[in-house]
Amino acid sequence: MWKMLNSRLQELQNTFVLELKDSLKDAGTVLIFIIAVIAYPVLYSIGYMNETLKDIPVAVVDLNHSIISRQYSRMIDATEQLNIKVKPGSLKEAEQMYYDEKIQGIFLIPEDFEKNILNHKQTQVVVYCDASRFLVYKQVISGANASNGTFSGGIEYRNLLSEEKMPEQAIEQTDPLQVQIFNLFNPYSGYATFIVPGILLIVIQQSLLVGIGLLTGRRFERRKKKTILTEILPGGHVIPTILGRAFAYVLLYLFTSLFLLGILYKWLSFPDRGSFLNIYFILIPYLLTIAFAGLSLSFLFRKRVNALMFIVFLSPAVFFFSGISWPLQSMPILIRILSSMFPSTAMIPAFVKLRIIGGGLDSITYEWVLLLGQMIVYFLLACIALKVDQKKQKKENLLV
Repeated sequence: MWKMLNSRLQELQNTFVLELKDSLKDAGTVLIFIIAVIAYPVLYSIGYMNETLKDIPVAVVDLNHSIISRQYSRMIDATEQLNIKVKPGSLKEAEQMYYDEKIQGIFLIPEDFEKNILNHKQTQVVVYCDASRFLVYKQVISGANASNGTFSGGIEYRNLLSEEKMPEQAIEQTDPLQVQIFNLFNPYSGYATFIVPGILLIVIQQSLLVGIGLLTGRRFERRKKKTILTEILPGGHVIPTILGRAFAYVLLYLFTSLFLLGILYKWLSFPDRGSFLNIYFILIPYLLTIAFAGLSLSFLFRKRVNALMFIVFLSPAVFFFSGISWPLQSMPILIRILSSMFPSTAMIPAFVKLRIIGGGLDSITYEWVLLLGQMIVYFLLACIALKVDQKKQKKENLLV
């Protein structure tokens, strides 16, 4: 028994070493495993380094031309979200500037603005903004609400003082309910903090799947050209072969993941409330699950280009199923079931809980169990796929 175990371990070691060398010798795999997995997240993250949109250029069409309307315009310009770039004389002129993309929002102050305010009548300011550009729309509306709230509060305060109210009473009546808002785990309400951590994990997953598919596709191409009889000996044992190959991929990605989730993550100053050791506690089974999934799928790809095309086709679905763009809880039950097929679906919320929220390992029990379940299923599928391929290789060798 010990002799057989030692033989299996030796086979696992040999497979591990050969797979590691093969991965580093292939130019396409090196490009995917190392260069792309580092370069793509860096370039992607740089675009979101500012976290939030500020000083969005807008136009104010002031049809009132009063002291009060100019004061309101200054309040708009004072917000961090907005920057008054122009003050055109008409809405038509402002509309043309918007279509020319010189501005991204329009504020229209009506002619009776001052008159209504002085007569204690409700007035209105019309805001035009493209709601199809969600981030720009959000900031324009936020800036409008901030300036409107400050301006309205000031008018109400002055009206109360004119009614001989004490300043303290006027302040209390102007703002009877004070709301304190704390942006937990995303202090700047930034888009980068929201989306980039999940993107990093998806890049790890997709690039590893592509790399495994390229390696296996190359072997099938070489076998077809009869340059070799076999890449994996027909007599080789399934479990040591699968584990040896998977361990090679995990070793490579432990280093690239250290850069992405360690150095790059720190450089981008994302919230970091958890232990990095806890991240590795779930990162290793995450990488193993991806490796097993890649091995089980890779035997379908007889050409390198097929692997690349398949993973590229799959990537939008992976992003959608991850729950980043839309909460999984709000999706139909069928979509939630399909999402459980992807390792990133379990890894992303686990990473957020451990790294950003600062929870302990007990907070990711569900994700941990789901990831382990995926790992077992994909390991069994990889073993079955390899066994089927070995039988096919034996038939091919008999025909040679």
